[in-house]
Amino acid sequence: MRRLFPESAGDDREWELSELADAYAYPEDQPSGDGWLRANMVSSADGAAHHGGRSKPLSGPADMRIFGVLRALADVVIVGAETVREERYRPARRRAQFAERRLAAGQTTVPAIAVVSASLHLDFGLPLFTEPVVPTLVITGARAPRAGLAAAAAAGVEVVTAGEEAMVAPERLKSALAARGHRRMLTEGGPRLLGLLASAGVVDELCLTVSPRVTVGTAPRVMSGPEVADPSDLVLTDVLEESGFLFNRYRRV
Repeated sequence: MRRLFPESAGDDREWELSELADAYAYPEDQPSGDGWLRANMVSSADGAAHHGGRSKPLSGPADMRIFGVLRALADVVIVGAETVREERYRPARRRAQFAERRLAAGQTTVPAIAVVSASLHLDFGLPLFTEPVVPTLVITGARAPRAGLAAAAAAGVEVVTAGEEAMVAPERLKSALAARGHRRMLTEGGPRLLGLLASAGVVDELCLTVSPRVTVGTAPRVMSGPEVADPSDLVLTDVLEESGFLFNRYRRV
């Protein structure tokens, strides 16, 4: 792993997990009371967010290490229902290497998973809902289908309401989670959820892995949705590199 920006004299050794955790620590200077929302996505060199419906073919060992570190630092991992289905999400697992760090930060042993869904067409019999160390949340709008709400209640799944319609109001999501003590937030997409959040201006940080692979095809970019009126500016804060993978970190202006 090499740090390319800010310029460093580091070598190509594999970084310890504690070093990666220090490098990706959540900022102390959070600008609002609603916490900090970080997005982590991987893209092929030609801009694809996935290949064959999954992000794993674009990833590599270093990307998976950073993926695990970002999860280990978060209070909650926010993910869209479609991504849960496509990526076959399972509950977050305990990692002994981060136990002391999480305890010192006053966090639960693992981050909660929060699934964003308007329809609530979810299989509440999946391990994500039946076997989590920390209960999985479902985030939806006030007009969510009653049948879905009933199914969630029957499964003992807590539903968080963020918005007055069926769709989640992105500007309400952070405050709804922060009210439950989840201030260090991480979203892993997918592209439609991330596009919704970015368009609303609530993503504070983007961790973007650029994979040295080409997919061609018609896969979406890491953000998908209606075009914004003007491009939003980001500030590049860090670039790491390993085995041709670039790990870029941006902050919202």
